[in-house]
Amino acid sequence: MSDISIKVCGMKEPENILAVAKLDPNYMGFIFYKASPRYAGTLDPVVIKQVPSHICKVGIFVNETEQEIRTIVNKYDLQAVQLHGNETPDMCQTLKEDGICTIKALPVTGKETFDRAKTYDTACDYILFDTQTKLYGGSGQKFDWSLLDKYKGNLPFFLSGGIGPDDTHSIIKYRHMKIHAIDVNSGFEISPGIKDIQKLSSFIRMLRH
Repeated sequence: MSDISIKVCGMKEPENILAVAKLDPNYMGFIFYKASPRYAGTLDPVVIKQVPSHICKVGIFVNETEQEIRTIVNKYDLQAVQLHGNETPDMCQTLKEDGICTIKALPVTGKETFDRAKTYDTACDYILFDTQTKLYGGSGQKFDWSLLDKYKGNLPFFLSGGIGPDDTHSIIKYRHMKIHAIDVNSGFEISPGIKDIQKLSSFIRMLRH
């Protein structure tokens, strides 16, 4: 599993952001959805800009306007967006064509999820598969990973949804031709938005061993 990318999502506190950055994840996610307890919209942009440039900084949005997404991408010097709402393939395509790495998040319910994923095949860079809940991510709940055996789409995917320290060995053994990254959030938290550095360090080290 040493070639799998790791994304740490839901960052919002300056000192914790810089501590996680020292663990060298491939991606760091910042949530710009005001209803989230991990809302990062009050952060000083200087903090995010201190994250090393080789770590891809991702803004997470839910049904936000394209104009507002662009404003936040520019303000915080983000390289990627992760879209959790009803964003259309056309909207994703426009962002992608402007050089913004575009990730479309889809809750996994079955075959219909993978049919929907196909509509984003040329519009996005990645798909993110998450647990189906009433929330837009951050639920701390897993879905049945075996459902992804039916995913035959062209886009590589992020595996998300309630992943924690106890899942390390399952991830190491997991195989899928299209898996690109593991996305972690609440499973490594001390409190919303504050990550346990020791647990995260151990997790990243084991996955990269």
